[in-house]
Amino acid sequence: MKDRKEFYNLLAEIDGKPFAEYERLLGDFDFARYVIKCAKIDIARDGENPVFNIRVPQSIAELPGHLYDSPVRRTALEDYITRSLCSSADHIARFNESGWARRNIIIAEPGQKILPRTSVIVTKEYIDARIRIALPYKVYATGERLVDGEMARKVFFEDLPEVVSSSIFCCNLDLAEAEEFVNGMEDADRIRQTLATLGLVSFVGEGSLLAREQDADFPDYDHISPFEVADAARTEIDVPNSGKIGGLGIPAGLTVILGDAANGRKDFMSAIAAGVFNHIPGDGRETVVTVSDAVQIAADRGRSVQEVNISPFLSETESGNPASYSTRSADSFISQAAATIEALEVGARVLIVDENTSSPAFLTTDARVAGLLGATPRASLAQRARQIVDELGISIIIGGENLVAEYIPLADTVLKVEDFQVTNITEEAKALNLALPPEAASVNLGTMLGRSRWIMPSSIDAAVGSKDVVIEAIDLSAIQFGRSVIELDSVPQIAEESQTLTLGLLLYYAKLRYMQEGYPLREMLDMIDRDLSSEGLGTISRDLRGDLARPRRYELAAALNRLPTFRVSHATE
Repeated sequence: MKDRKEFYNLLAEIDGKPFAEYERLLGDFDFARYVIKCAKIDIARDGENPVFNIRVPQSIAELPGHLYDSPVRRTALEDYITRSLCSSADHIARFNESGWARRNIIIAEPGQKILPRTSVIVTKEYIDARIRIALPYKVYATGERLVDGEMARKVFFEDLPEVVSSSIFCCNLDLAEAEEFVNGMEDADRIRQTLATLGLVSFVGEGSLLAREQDADFPDYDHISPFEVADAARTEIDVPNSGKIGGLGIPAGLTVILGDAANGRKDFMSAIAAGVFNHIPGDGRETVVTVSDAVQIAADRGRSVQEVNISPFLSETESGNPASYSTRSADSFISQAAATIEALEVGARVLIVDENTSSPAFLTTDARVAGLLGATPRASLAQRARQIVDELGISIIIGGENLVAEYIPLADTVLKVEDFQVTNITEEAKALNLALPPEAASVNLGTMLGRSRWIMPSSIDAAVGSKDVVIEAIDLSAIQFGRSVIELDSVPQIAEESQTLTLGLLLYYAKLRYMQEGYPLREMLDMIDRDLSSEGLGTISRDLRGDLARPRRYELAAALNRLPTFRVSHATE
């Protein structure tokens, strides 16, 4: 293995030479306190910054073993170190004469959720940090890029040591802060494990700060009312680090959340949906925890639908067979019906629905005028909700103000949210004796969910021209996949852009590894989950990456179902 002196001399040798000379940095270099590894530098792609793997032995980092002695705590520590690296890299960013920051050390910045990532890997033997480095260059008069050796030496021998030392070495970390971070993750995970034993699907800790002003990550907490729950509805859960945590437990079954969208209900529903992931200290939602297989269902007008059995919600149609329905552009009703079936198809156990993001026709059937309208081929969720809960064991959380009256006589629990105070009004609501929704035609939901779809591999095409793979996250809600764009605006549980990028790469990974073998969709997702848990997230990419974050199977299925070119080869009962 070469050493840091040879690395330094290499930078001196290639200074002022063509950019391609940076390829001489490939390999492993011992920098005494850590090893720098680089396997690929793509000189042909301007702006494609190479990934350097920085490996620090635990004998030097000396991270306390109790911070990573379980998978949950290890994930939290890796996430914490990633944030420390980002903070350090931002701190040393240089500003030019125009005030623009020049960031040569680039780490994918995490959002508010604690997620399994590829940016940092912690083991008993070492810590790996995967960091992109923008290799410095000067542009010659002819437009040719030439190595800026002087700046490169500053990056590798001044900036990088500072970032690594301040973010990974135990002596420079705020251990109290790191422990709070890891302990919070462990407590949230314990709440999630406990929910099923208590017959709950979600828990909202008392004192949580749920409001997100204009979807901001960090709202103005001075103007937010802490979440409160009446004593009669209060639940306590024991966690390993904070003792007992009190709050509201949302039970399994059919739950109605009543309230004005502008007076807390919308944020309450969003927090429950976001609770499938754990949140960092200071977010305000650290003790808002939902079971991991809860899926928020929203209308998505204009999306394509491929061979989905929407017969529980549509008995007949002029444009196709409802039991195997396809369309290139669904209306709001069809899109939400399809999203519901697609989520159940891949294993969702809780459906979260709010009237603000729903098709009114899908959400409810107004019993007052149903008799005047006569028979209709459409059945609303209100007409199927009790059957879904009783026959399939699925829980439904439905939030609203104007369109949820038909759910009240069917509900197991009715909660009222007002200025982030929650009361259980089940008895009061039931006493209203509201009319039941009109009875819908009988369907066998069990048979419907036994149906399997097989994917046509040729419809999953990531190629563009001579490039066999073009996959990029355009933003949080859109993926460039080959020539297609996957629109994910109505898939609200994607946590951050790193997950969006990973969804695109996972689709391609699934095609190469499983679609050619002819596995049905649900079985294929089972095997992908197994691969990610046993082999790690890095297994989905041919190149070393530090910008991936693990998504759930439900968002992966949603991305596949919204890929415009996606086609189903066949479906069977």
